[in-house]
Amino acid sequence: MSATKSTIRSAPEKVVRNSLAALLGRHVLTHRLTPPPSSNLHELGLALIGMALVLIPGCTPPPNPTAQVSTPPSEQPVLRISVLPTQNKAEQEQMIAPLDAHLEKVLGQRVEFLIAASYKDNVDMLVDGRANAAYTGAVSYFEALERGAKVEPLAAPIDQFTNRPWYRACIIVAASSPIQTLADLRGKRVAFVSPSSTSGYLMPLAALKQLGIDPDRDFAAVIFGGTHAQTEALLEDGKVDAIATNIPSYNKRQSLGQLTPGNSRVLWESAPVPHSPFLVASNLPPALIEKLKEAFLTVPPGLQDIVGTQAQGYTLVEASDYEPIQQLRIQLRLTADTSK
Repeated sequence: MSATKSTIRSAPEKVVRNSLAALLGRHVLTHRLTPPPSSNLHELGLALIGMALVLIPGCTPPPNPTAQVSTPPSEQPVLRISVLPTQNKAEQEQMIAPLDAHLEKVLGQRVEFLIAASYKDNVDMLVDGRANAAYTGAVSYFEALERGAKVEPLAAPIDQFTNRPWYRACIIVAASSPIQTLADLRGKRVAFVSPSSTSGYLMPLAALKQLGIDPDRDFAAVIFGGTHAQTEALLEDGKVDAIATNIPSYNKRQSLGQLTPGNSRVLWESAPVPHSPFLVASNLPPALIEKLKEAFLTVPPGLQDIVGTQAQGYTLVEASDYEPIQQLRIQLRLTADTSK
């Protein structure tokens, strides 16, 4: 895959300030698959006109090979990558293998992947130094910063279905459920993924709060599934009335037969959300960071993102691309402490 350079402006201040209202999203009475991918990768840099919230990661130019200073492999720090647990360990290990091989080939050094036991463990590894890079979520990125980790976002996957570095959070109910609106969730059993999940908690919580719905007060039960796969299984098994997840994960589970097609439907979906960032420790050698950029911009076709997204490549991102997520956390009074 060839590197594609485009310029994407960060969300304007007015949009950021009004982000809570904009994240209400919309009800979906019948399941609508995300639009098929565009064949033009250069469209990645275009603004998403008409979207309620502009949450689009920007891109930076690919590294200039002539400007890099090579460091002997023996002097390079081992790249230890903490991985957010989004499905079962065996699935993630299988998805990691080809990316591991690609990174080691481009970087010319050993790479170690560490699948976290939980969202919190994913952040813990960055904070205590067990990992110096991470596949994580946008919320977890800010939790890591709040807990003292010196990290910065480097890359994010390009969604195979939208051909953009974003996705949508959603709330799913059984196909036969009488629930037709978010207001109908009052008195029901609802499962979220984790307090540290962007699509599995933050985004749906924003929509619920906008309607004056407090999950702790208004739901019959609030359950945290731990991963998207486990949360989706709770609905499939009839243990809850609704779940919070995201469209890519929901589509993938159905395509794999892990969710029975026709048994569930999308009740609500959010405005676009920037895809989960790949983080690097700020103290990694600049040459290594540049090689990582090269590695992500040249991933082989068909190599999936290892946290479950059906991706068709990566784009480079910056801290400012995720600022709307942080502003939303502030408005909802969410911090690393409240996520414990």
